[in-house]
Amino acid sequence: MSRNAMMKKELTVAAVQMTSSDQLADNLTAVEYWVNQAVSEGAKLVVLPENFALMAKHSGQLLSIAETLGEGAIQSFLSELSKKTACWIVAGSLPISSPVQDKVYATCLVYNAKGERQAYYHKMHLFDVDIADGKKRYRESETFLAGDSPVVVNTPFGKMGLSICYDLRFPELYRELLRQGAEFMVVPSAFTELTGQAHWSLLCRARAVENSCYMIAANQGGQHNNGRSTFGHSMIVGPWGDVLSSLDIDNGIALATFKKSELNKVRTSLPAIQHRRL
Repeated sequence: MSRNAMMKKELTVAAVQMTSSDQLADNLTAVEYWVNQAVSEGAKLVVLPENFALMAKHSGQLLSIAETLGEGAIQSFLSELSKKTACWIVAGSLPISSPVQDKVYATCLVYNAKGERQAYYHKMHLFDVDIADGKKRYRESETFLAGDSPVVVNTPFGKMGLSICYDLRFPELYRELLRQGAEFMVVPSAFTELTGQAHWSLLCRARAVENSCYMIAANQGGQHNNGRSTFGHSMIVGPWGDVLSSLDIDNGIALATFKKSELNKVRTSLPAIQHRRL
């Protein structure tokens, strides 16, 4: 039997929206609650937001929970949770040790329904900006080391492209994920309130439309105890650019079902990705 014949024709997915704090145990309790809630509503793949485990008050706190890839309590928790729920989990971002002292990778980890890690992706684009939002100055490069490799993962539904937050502003990354065969993409995020109001929905829908793919955008939302305000409005977008499910600012899950027939219909009836000339 061919690989395509073995693919599932439909996949119910969920985007989890959280207001993570600087208390690791509380955040993991919330993760477990929302994953179980999503699974109870039929989800077979759940995406957590960026910084799901900790919204740190300072870099030292973030570095204190950093784990070596493949080892550590948080990764064990994620593996056990995916196995217990028989659900794929895309763990938004977690600080993973890097070769550079006092710097970590912002890493998205993917676990299958058996609790096995299937892939990891180090965030490629770091948020070094100055915006008028009260906090004003963001310098991820002071704490994080940028990754350099796009990642596409085989799943029972099809190929999934990985990205994190600020990556959303770089369409060339998503073109590369498409080139590698991505049929749906994820963007766990912690978009600021200011930039989210201006660009979040626009960018999520644009990435879906220009690549004729599904998009799962799981965002942090609300006022965090480290002083940050994030936009929320997590959403799941179809390959035609339609918002299939979305949230406001409160914690919760956005739930939708991907259909292989719909993906094929869009890519066949308006085959823009086949018409590329560059």
